[in-house]
Amino acid sequence: MDARTLDAASAHRDSDIVQWLTNGTRDERFIDNIFAELCVRLQQAGIPVKRASLHLLIHHPQWLGARIMWEEGMREAEIARVDYDVRERSEYIGSPANEILEGATEVRENLERDPALGRKHAIFDEMRAKGLTDYVAWPVYHTLGKQHLVTFATDKPGGFEKAHIATLSDLLPVLALVSEIRMKNRLARTLLETYVGSHASELILAGATRRGSGTTVRAAIMICDLRDFTAISDNWPRDDVIDLLNGYFDAMSEPIALYGGEILKFIGDGLLAIFPLSQPQACANLLRAVTEARQAMNALNESNGETGRAPLNYGIGVHVGDVMYGNIGSRTRLDFTVIGPAVNMASRLEALTKQLGRPVLLSRAFADSVGSEFALERVGEYPVRGFNDPIELFAYNG
Repeated sequence: MDARTLDAASAHRDSDIVQWLTNGTRDERFIDNIFAELCVRLQQAGIPVKRASLHLLIHHPQWLGARIMWEEGMREAEIARVDYDVRERSEYIGSPANEILEGATEVRENLERDPALGRKHAIFDEMRAKGLTDYVAWPVYHTLGKQHLVTFATDKPGGFEKAHIATLSDLLPVLALVSEIRMKNRLARTLLETYVGSHASELILAGATRRGSGTTVRAAIMICDLRDFTAISDNWPRDDVIDLLNGYFDAMSEPIALYGGEILKFIGDGLLAIFPLSQPQACANLLRAVTEARQAMNALNESNGETGRAPLNYGIGVHVGDVMYGNIGSRTRLDFTVIGPAVNMASRLEALTKQLGRPVLLSRAFADSVGSEFALERVGEYPVRGFNDPIELFAYNG
């Protein structure tokens, strides 16, 4: 086969991969699946890729980014989250990612040569130990200056050929477009989950964005509020106040999510959460979440006490009933939340916790719904602002 025939075959091969990447991935939602299949298609096309990775910077409250890793023989790529402090660690300092993000347009390393003559970083030692012979890394550019990273490595003796490098390099603009679309979709989902919760975000993404749209949901409602927080925020340094609030919200929120609750909003130093009764054991799960949240608050207060901080006191009001769940607000600014008398009742019970000196107060309706698993203490009947008849209340000390 002469050179022109080889060039034509190579061009056809490259075109097939670009065509698939451009048009054949439309129905694939996740970039890790696309990346894994891309690597397999590259191998089938004669590009000796043994290992590849795609590094993406993401907007997430907990993670700086994600690394998608594929190696020969893997059916699916592995995803590893990257912490915000990674840039201070040895695994990043002097790495190809470090070089690329500081402006390098390519990092190429011949892994067959004497290590003393090459770059000094643990990642290259690891690849040599796996028998890899050549490595290349390039930036992947998204719009508005966003920069990510892709790498390829081979175990072929002599490394990648010029034609291999040309094929891989030519894929970068298409990979950038395909990955950015998935990144934007994931970013939209992540931001919605972060600010309105997973269930509300699914409804919004499904098109529930019209003002006044919503549905009636029967749910257990939980409202929690800190006590005396105004004095704390007035007298403590700002960073200490934020740190204190974050610790409190972690203690309360993680058990709620663990047991299937949906936090709809944080209101200053308070939160509103629901446990839809469509879920089995919703009321029991709410109390399980309260139990673990109170344990977490005890641990937080003990930790705060060691640094001279006063303990945080709180009140939790719990009720069950029908709520309107949907979009409320102005023409251009909406809030996806719940409203209705049942929410008002939970709020009034939370306010009564301070008056009665009980951290957790439950309505009779909720107490009747939760069953006999939990020891509830009847507190008595009390007038509740906005409701005509006194409400029978129960305390939960678990």
